[in-house]
Amino acid sequence: MKKFSKSLMSAAVISAIFTGSAFMVASPRALAAEKILLKTPIAFATNLPALGTTITWVADRLDKVSDGNIRMKVYEPGKLVSPPEILDAVSSGKVNSGYATAGYWQGKIPAAALFSAVPFGPEAGEYMAWMYYGNGLSLYQEMYDSAGFNVKVLPCAILSPETSGWFAKPIDKPEDLKGLNMRFFGLGASVMEKLGVGTVQLPGGEIFGALEKGAIDATEFSQPAIDQRLGLSKIVKYNYFPGWHQQATIFELLVNKDAWNGMSEGQQATIETICMASMTNSVAEGEAMQFPVMAKAKEDGVHIRYWNQTMLDTFKSTWDEVAVEKSAEDPFFKKVWDDLSTFRAGYDLWEANAFLPRSRTE
Repeated sequence: MKKFSKSLMSAAVISAIFTGSAFMVASPRALAAEKILLKTPIAFATNLPALGTTITWVADRLDKVSDGNIRMKVYEPGKLVSPPEILDAVSSGKVNSGYATAGYWQGKIPAAALFSAVPFGPEAGEYMAWMYYGNGLSLYQEMYDSAGFNVKVLPCAILSPETSGWFAKPIDKPEDLKGLNMRFFGLGASVMEKLGVGTVQLPGGEIFGALEKGAIDATEFSQPAIDQRLGLSKIVKYNYFPGWHQQATIFELLVNKDAWNGMSEGQQATIETICMASMTNSVAEGEAMQFPVMAKAKEDGVHIRYWNQTMLDTFKSTWDEVAVEKSAEDPFFKKVWDDLSTFRAGYDLWEANAFLPRSRTE
């Protein structure tokens, strides 16, 4: 059984490697280069902990580590560019950078979802291991290049598991899902659709209203501390774990490739290093804030449920079907899926022997 202890340890190792060099990149040569202002529309409001606060952390560190040589101006969702338009806006040069998650683009690039969150996929440490020391990062850039997008992609945050749904009533068997309308993200939505759920992808700010009006019956969004900000528990009281559809979620900084190529090596290294450090900062921030929120939710009448084995087996077997279908439909999806699967099969030897199992308490 995968547990977060290994994820945080892996993340800490990666952070130690890269943050140690963060203060060496602001060389005299870099400081002499033309100053950079990254105008960065974002997909998630900065008042959302971990989900939105990460990019403000990145902006602050870029300014300080570069001694003002690189600055980032963050634009709240919709203020400069709407979240669904961020990729196109960065590629065209309308803006020189943007912050989102690749799962938003799966309608244009099917494989993009694999660089966002994978059902029954890797936790944070394993995901980063594949990204930085497997073929993940090169495939990530290849995906955008082959699809004709003029962007440089940098993984710049990662969240550990999310919850997998807020429901108005208990869900004990697959039949209980049939006919529900639910907000659901990414590849997990394809799983839910196969199980008879009608899915929509709503931005966070629209979920409460949709639940209140009955436009949707259930929802998932993010981690407990983030869901709390949306007030979901005021309407639906059954919160299900684990987040089988998002054991880890990667967020990306996209930089217009012409703008990227115009930077000095020192400026590029600074941005790369800060984003690598942000991967650890984001997962640590997210992990630290969940348990008090969950404890308070229980006091307020929220039923925290762990999916029974029948439901988990159903989700897993349905996801296996989805993965096969999407691989048959899109050659690049298959290329990425096969590479990730091969890496994970090898990683299993390490995982099975290296970490202590931890019992789950009810």
